[in-house]
Order: sequence, then C-alpha cells, then structure tokens
Amino acid sequence: MARPLSTGCGALAMTSTLVDTNVLVDVFGTGSEEQIWSSNALRRLSETTGFVLSPVVWAELSFATSRSAELADLVDWLKPRREVFDFAMAKRAGIAHAHYRRAGGSRERTLPDFMIGAHAEVAGHRLLTRDPARYRAYFPTVDIIAPDTHP
Repeated sequence: MARPLSTGCGALAMTSTLVDTNVLVDVFGTGSEEQIWSSNALRRLSETTGFVLSPVVWAELSFATSRSAELADLVDWLKPRREVFDFAMAKRAGIAHAHYRRAGGSRERTLPDFMIGAHAEVAGHRLLTRDPARYRAYFPTVDIIAPDTHP
C-alpha cells in the first residue's frame, strides 16, 4: 500500500524534497512510463513540499546544455531551493560509499548517488527518486518517495 505524499502534519505543513536526477531526466524525456510517474509525482508533491536542487544533480543534468541559463530554465518551473553540498554531506557520502565498496559493490560511478543520499539525510529532506534500492540500503533514515511506495 502506498504511503500518502503528505507528511501527516496537517494540510499546511511544508516539507522539503530533494529531487533525484533520474526524475528530472524522465520529465525531460518523451512518453515513457517513467516520465508519466515522475511528472505525476512532481505535480502531486508540489502542493505539499518545497523542492530542493543539489549541486550534484545540477552537475548530472549538465549534459542537457552547456549553458547554465538554459539549464536553469529547464528546472525553474519547480521553483527549487538550491542548496550547497557541504563537508558534512561529503563525509557522510564517503562513509556510505566505502561501506558499499566493502560489501562488494562493484559499480565505480556510484559516488554521485551517495552524495545525493547524504545531502538528503544530513539536510533532513525527503528524496524523490525512481531508483530507491541503494538509497534505502545506505540511508535508511531518509524518507524515500519512489514508484514502489507511491505508485
């Protein structure tokens, strides 16, 4: 059963939700099931949350255009709060990534996911993602909004 998208703290409660790169990539795509879920999730959440954009997500989205102004135009409709990625977040990401590698994790290009998870955890944000497994395993205190729990 899907959990409600609200916080349960009343209709006027405003939470913060960090948006993972894959959700934004979906929205920029064309007509896939992922695009439909991601677009619907953003629309539903927009009534109860403030969106947060991480510099890590910004970096991963930079493939879309070489101009920062064009990239800003792509995401500004969310009215995201842009937050810095600080040293406490970096430390937490590094520790989680080290645990992952020691547990046999073989993907070498996973550090951005750990940075996004650490950002959500340290700053106390929920995380909107279409790929929740690693986040749940290494950041169990983060409230994850994903297709398996919020269809």
